[in-house]
Amino acid sequence: MVNEWLLLFPEKVRALLERLPLPNLMTVEEIRVREGRPLEINYSGKYHFLTGNGTLTLNPEEAYKPDREDSHRLLDLISNHSLYTMEEELRKGFITIPGGHRIGLAGRTVLSGGGVEHLRDITGFNVRIARAVPGAADAILPYLFDRSRQRVLHTLILSPPQHGKTTLLRDLARQISSGRQGSRPGLKVGIVDERSEIAGSRRGIPSFDVGPRTDILDGCPKAEGMMMMIRSLSPDVLVADEIGRPEDAEAVTEALHAGISVLATAHGKEVSELIRRPGLGGLLEHRMFERYVILHRSESGMSFRILDNQNRRLTISQEERRGGDAYA
Repeated sequence: MVNEWLLLFPEKVRALLERLPLPNLMTVEEIRVREGRPLEINYSGKYHFLTGNGTLTLNPEEAYKPDREDSHRLLDLISNHSLYTMEEELRKGFITIPGGHRIGLAGRTVLSGGGVEHLRDITGFNVRIARAVPGAADAILPYLFDRSRQRVLHTLILSPPQHGKTTLLRDLARQISSGRQGSRPGLKVGIVDERSEIAGSRRGIPSFDVGPRTDILDGCPKAEGMMMMIRSLSPDVLVADEIGRPEDAEAVTEALHAGISVLATAHGKEVSELIRRPGLGGLLEHRMFERYVILHRSESGMSFRILDNQNRRLTISQEERRGGDAYA
């Protein structure tokens, strides 16, 4: 079913979303439902409110305001009528549902031992729509592949949230696993999918095409999952999303020492920002990654820069090509 994610929403909100022009509906990235406050959507990186007639507006006073019934119904739908079975997700503040869609939650926290035990009185939802974009990695993968040794270079992809890291990572996994006849062999790929966003697995079966030679550990903590992959599944390439903790860095180091290529993502705008992070600083100082892909999103679209492990730029922008400049 096209846009089956619409079924997540209570009937009143769904009816408004269905009135959106198809181009907008097909590019929706986030829907923010806040009880008693304006209904907001993000499509193609543009934020608007949605009126009670299903039209877009920049004026929050004109927007539809979801009520208590909408909030309760939405929570019921995303938890499949069984909220008590999702205690771990509520503690983390998000729920990932089949298809790789992730719903961030806001409400009142219940504390235990100085930490968050779970959420209650949930009145805020950020529904992030996951989509496959075949070909997203076409322009980037050639920079990440060593033809002479027929291997993928250790790569860290970074950008702020909602700039396409996971979408790119998903397509890199697909293309690396599939290979290209005559130029690039298909390799064994292992995905540690802690938030179930990369492969969007349902009962262990990926809902996205991540390639024919790909194994997935779904819902598994990254550090533990990477070590499990190394010990038992012998991947050529190990894929993980949003690394950053010290234990993640230790697992990445183990993989590199085992001769396994690593593709990972992290939040950040520049490589220099990551040096100060306890979990990533050591990896960067020892130049463990051979490539850095920096994604940037603006109103004109998506762009990227690729650096080597000495921070030398390998890519040339369209403007620079027209100007005749060249970079190492």
